[in-house]
Amino acid sequence: MNRWSKRPSGANVLAGAFLLLVAAVILYPVLMAVLGSFKTNAELNGGGAFWPTHWQFANYSKAWKGANFARFSWNSLFVSAAATVGTLIVAAMAAYAADRRDFPGKRLAIAVQASTMFISIGAVVLKPQFDLMVAVGLHRTLWGVVLILIAGHAGTYFMLASFMRSIPRDLDEAAMIDGSGFFRTFRSIILPLLKPGLGVAGLFVFRSAWNEYILPSVFTMTNPKLQTLTVGLANLRYGVSAAMQTDLMLAGACISLLPLLLVYLLANKSFVQVTAGSVKG
Repeated sequence: MNRWSKRPSGANVLAGAFLLLVAAVILYPVLMAVLGSFKTNAELNGGGAFWPTHWQFANYSKAWKGANFARFSWNSLFVSAAATVGTLIVAAMAAYAADRRDFPGKRLAIAVQASTMFISIGAVVLKPQFDLMVAVGLHRTLWGVVLILIAGHAGTYFMLASFMRSIPRDLDEAAMIDGSGFFRTFRSIILPLLKPGLGVAGLFVFRSAWNEYILPSVFTMTNPKLQTLTVGLANLRYGVSAAMQTDLMLAGACISLLPLLLVYLLANKSFVQVTAGSVKG
């Protein structure tokens, strides 16, 4: 083979340049936020240099204390972890039942799930949701927020349903012949094979729950100790002198990104398995 034939074509060069441009556009705001977290508030508001003149590492300690990050981080971790586990369990069981069983109202149930994805009414449902949690006595705890987040599992359901269809039904039939029941088959055979899908879906559910702001804000108005990290971070906006503390907000935002990066690293193996499986197929 001629060594000149190994040179990338013009289309590949343009595609690579376009991808680099897209990556730069996406990463630039993140880089600015990280560098801004080490600047003074006056330097940020005055439009200073790209790099901090004097690195203000104390911004992180001030943000940690000012937003009570220790408590709020625990609240966010509890809400996100509980919502992720609950959503995966509910969505996986629903996907398994819908894919493996026929029952009255099956099509209607799937249609209702799909409608919740395409019809978004946002803050309109906050009042009914809050009234519902008041009726069951969960409006003063974070469990109310968790249950509402679990209820919005339609996207996770359809994601796991697509993975469920790739699992051969012969495995279910073989397990049934060996005396395994419906739920035991789901727990012992289906769930282990569904791990890549659970990892990918869990990452998206955790990210959504971690970044949720309006719902925790409404449910913790009367009890600030239950505020999540996103709500506590917003409280850093104004200081004692009513001046916007942009430097502390950026430092707090950078701290809040660390759990998401950790979860992504843990779920990265699932992404690799899903990608490898799709390429192999």
